[in-house]
Amino acid sequence: MIVNTKKPSVILVMGVSGCGKTTVGKSLAKRLKGSFLDADDLHPAANIKKLSRGEPLNDEDRWPWLDAVADSTQSHVEPHPLVLACSALKEFYRDRLQLGESPIIFLNGPREIIEDRLSSRCGHFMSSKLLDSQLEILEAPQNAINILINESPDRIVDQIVRALR
Repeated sequence: MIVNTKKPSVILVMGVSGCGKTTVGKSLAKRLKGSFLDADDLHPAANIKKLSRGEPLNDEDRWPWLDAVADSTQSHVEPHPLVLACSALKEFYRDRLQLGESPIIFLNGPREIIEDRLSSRCGHFMSSKLLDSQLEILEAPQNAINILINESPDRIVDQIVRALR
């Protein structure tokens, strides 16, 4: 019996909170017949409490979280792509995820759109007060598929699928 040991592809959907990573990522995974992982689900309780209070995370807070995300992507064994929604705001955060040559989808757009989305979002631990701190540390990836978020999620996914081909 031949076993396929090739690591399945991971597609990183990144950007600041409120840019649509989860919505777009879930839809993209469905379209590609892949699976979806939201890095927010792997935050330790201390990070969630800190973010809920409107306090930005520091690098020390992020390391265990990013390591847990990397472990989850490394253990992905399905033959279909894994779509990962993760802020991954700095280049060395993306390096810590150990995604190699995986494609990066960078969702970005006007602050006003993101701020409006954050203020109307219910049930998420990320305080809208943290948008400025995220924008301050954001390092736009050099080799990414850059997607503006001023379209509907379906149209954004259409753009991503075309760009991935």
